[in-house]
Amino acid sequence: MKRMGSPALRRAVQRYGTAAALVVIVLAFSAIRPGSFCTLKNFINITRQISLLVVISLGATMVMSVGEFDLSVGEMASLGGVMAAQLAVAGAPMAVCFTLPVLAGAAVGVVNGLAAARFRGLSFITSLGVSTILSGVVYRLSGGATVFENIPKSFSVLGTARLGQLPLLSVLMAVFVLAFWFLMRHTAAGRRLYAIGGGEEAARVAGIRVKRYKVLAFVLCAVMACVTGMLIASRVGSANTTAGDGYFLKAYAAVFIGCTASRRGVPNVLGTLLGAAILGVLANGLTMLQTPSYLQDILTGGIIILAVAAQRLGKEDAQ
Repeated sequence: MKRMGSPALRRAVQRYGTAAALVVIVLAFSAIRPGSFCTLKNFINITRQISLLVVISLGATMVMSVGEFDLSVGEMASLGGVMAAQLAVAGAPMAVCFTLPVLAGAAVGVVNGLAAARFRGLSFITSLGVSTILSGVVYRLSGGATVFENIPKSFSVLGTARLGQLPLLSVLMAVFVLAFWFLMRHTAAGRRLYAIGGGEEAARVAGIRVKRYKVLAFVLCAVMACVTGMLIASRVGSANTTAGDGYFLKAYAAVFIGCTASRRGVPNVLGTLLGAAILGVLANGLTMLQTPSYLQDILTGGIIILAVAAQRLGKEDAQ
């Protein structure tokens, strides 16, 4: 009985434990702060708070789905925000302000993808080098100063507008989640990305153009990081040279947590959304409790370790 029950319990915890953890966290904060936490207004606020994390985490999900890492996402977000803000200050049309940085992000993604796929470099090393280059580029563009003077009000529409009671950022988050979920679940490209992550050599033997799809994953990652940076700048009405730094660790934390919601322990879009929700609810509740920021970092790090362990557990059970 013990041998039969233990694996079944492990599978149940691995499959439903992440969602259950979110429910427990919500119930706990609701009991502690029922008048402030457990309100529709606060839950809508949480969707706005996690929207930017979800957007950048979706890109990280793409790269991790092919078994790679992109450590340049934080600097890419900073570059996207600075470029968009400077274009707005120069008087460029808003369409140009939000398009040129995306093209720059796509170019960076191609570089990262080629380094990992064509030249078979370790992606976390090559992307770290690209991150250092981007840091220098951001400093050169901004002179190390925050871009905030003469930014037109129209630049802040995406980050501050509302559709009824819902912030536009929350709506954009939902649109991106649906788009990437459809890509990964209902398109040939998504199935090929997962095939590469499951075994690169087997995917190559099956006729999948591994290099092409790895580059695609890195391009999507860089573009989503760039979009995140532009939305950050639009939301606060300025562009800081280090605006994206705080999203790097949390983005991969969301993806790793999301892996535990998958039966096979692989990166997945809905799991990433769930992971970001856990981090967002936790941060929101701890802020209400006036918990020091360093303790929030400790808890986030602990959650990442638990998520990695749970992901490994899920893969062992799937074998």
